[in-house]
Parts: sequence; structure tokens; C-alpha cells
Amino acid sequence: DAVQATTYAFNRNDVVRGTIVQHDVGGAIVDIGAKASAFLPLDQASLIQNQGDEIQDLVDLGAEMDLQIISEEDENGQLLVSVKRIQYKAAWEKVVQSQADDEVFEAEVIAVNRGGAICLLEGLRAFLPGSHLTGQLPTEDIIGQTLPLKFLEVDQENNKLVVSNRRAVVEQQMADLSRGDIIEGMVKALKPYGAFVEVGGMSGLLHISQISYDRIDDLEKVFQPGDKVKCMIIDHDKVNGRIALSTKTLEPEPGDMLKDPASVYEKADETAARYHERMEAERKAREEAARDIVLGLGDSLDDLSSDSKDEDGGEASDPLADVSDNLDSLLS
Repeated sequence: DAVQATTYAFNRNDVVRGTIVQHDVGGAIVDIGAKASAFLPLDQASLIQNQGDEIQDLVDLGAEMDLQIISEEDENGQLLVSVKRIQYKAAWEKVVQSQADDEVFEAEVIAVNRGGAICLLEGLRAFLPGSHLTGQLPTEDIIGQTLPLKFLEVDQENNKLVVSNRRAVVEQQMADLSRGDIIEGMVKALKPYGAFVEVGGMSGLLHISQISYDRIDDLEKVFQPGDKVKCMIIDHDKVNGRIALSTKTLEPEPGDMLKDPASVYEKADETAARYHERMEAERKAREEAARDIVLGLGDSLDDLSSDSKDEDGGEASDPLADVSDNLDSLLS
């Protein structure tokens, strides 16, 4: 009796091992070692289900698996069990860990709505805002696409996942960018202090002071939203996905961006090469100047060391010795 009591002591939320013994209407019969077989409803057979799936599509006869008990025994001693709840818990554990690791991951778009798209991630539905979709709009055309993503929000308590395609794309692109690279982009907005240029989903700032060596009084006379431009990357913040741009470094002659920007873009690679050569020459000149200063300082120290010797080769008298004697006499 004691053995039987132990064997059949199943409680709600317990996880047990079971074997699928029969496909039935609306689910499957599972042997979990209880006095009566357990029942696995179709909607609990898997976290990921396609429309029209039958129980035989989700679980195989004879398959052994972990199941969670989700009910008390009915009048026949039968329990309801779930595979879905175990998979759901495991999916959230993976998602939380992925967010902690700040990983880039991939997920399939399964639906779109007015605000963005729905992606399927480990069987969980994640919302992708339209503003965080790079290079395309949240239309039905993107359904079925697999996109690189990063998390914006993970809230297990409220079953809320928000992801960003833009953040993932920016991170991947930033890894390949370096100062001095020539990139092509499109002017997206003008501000009093400069132009924002979109570069493959990233937003770069072309500050007004970096557009030309000549003074600019009216930025709208130089650029309009939608203009295609070539720029040099002069700085970047890979953590936050920000880049600082310059076109004046690409000017063959000061003011060319105001007179003939098309010519500046056409000669951009050639001008950039000369710019890099000039910067390298200046760097070497600074290093040589610094080395000369260090060597000169060494010579000065040697001269001071020589002066500390008297004419006979002995140590020169200590100039503070008299001061020390006078202090001793005052204190005695």
C-alpha cells in the first residue's frame, strides 16, 4: 500500500516522464505510471504548431518525453498533461540568457500589423516595431523572411518581447567600419548644426563644420533630404552605433563641396588616399619631434650631471649646505 501511495502521488505542476501510447481524438494517451493513463490535449502537445496540425504531426507513438501535470485527477483518475508548458519555460530561459549575453539572433517574420511585424523566437511571439525594421516596410512581403535581431525589451512576467532589426544590422555593420573609410549614404534630415545621413540603416552626423573648408551660411543650398552623398568616417561609437562623417576631407580644393559636389564624390577615393598620406606624414613628423624632445632632454640631464662635479673631478659642494648649517644654529 505504501508503495502504491508513493507511485501514484502526482500533483499539479509536477514534471513527469511519460510515453505516448495512443493517438486519440483531440490529443494523445500517455502512460506516466499512474493508475490511469494521462491525456495530452492537442493544444498542449507543442509550443510551435502550424494551422491544421493533428496530434500525430506533433508527437510520435512510443515517444518518451517530459510532461507537466496541469490538472487534478478526474472521476476516472485521469490527469491532463502538457508538453507546451515545459517548452514555454525553456524558451523563456533561452530568451533571458540571450538578452543577458546581448546576442544577435535570427527569427522568422510570421505576421505584420499596422505597427510592425511579429516574429517567432523559440516558439514565442516577439514584436518588431516598424521603426526598428531596416531597409523595408512592415508589409506582407516580409512574411517568411528570417531577420537578424536584438532585444529591446524582455518582460517574462507580462509575456512581452520587443526586438529590433535595426540594432542588429547596425552592430554587424559597425564591426566592419573604421575611421577613414569612404561610405555612401542618403541625406535624411537637415538641422542647423548639420545633416543626418543614413548609411545602411545607421544614422551618421555630417556636422556643418565638416562639410567644406569654406564657410556655409545656408545648409539647404548645399543639401536636400534624399540627396546621395559620399563621406569619410572620421569617428565612430560602435557601442551606440553612431558615426561622425566628413566631406571636407574629400575636397580636392577648399570650397569644392559648394561649387561642384559631384566632382568631389567622383574623386573621393583619390582625394581620400592623398588625405591619408598627409595624415600619416604628419603623424610621423609628430613622432620624430617628440623623439627629438626626449633626446634633447637626455642631453640636458647629462649637462646637469657634469656641472655637479667640481673642476678636480670631485663632487661639487652642496649649495644648500650653508642654509642647513644656519638653520641648525638657529634651532640649537
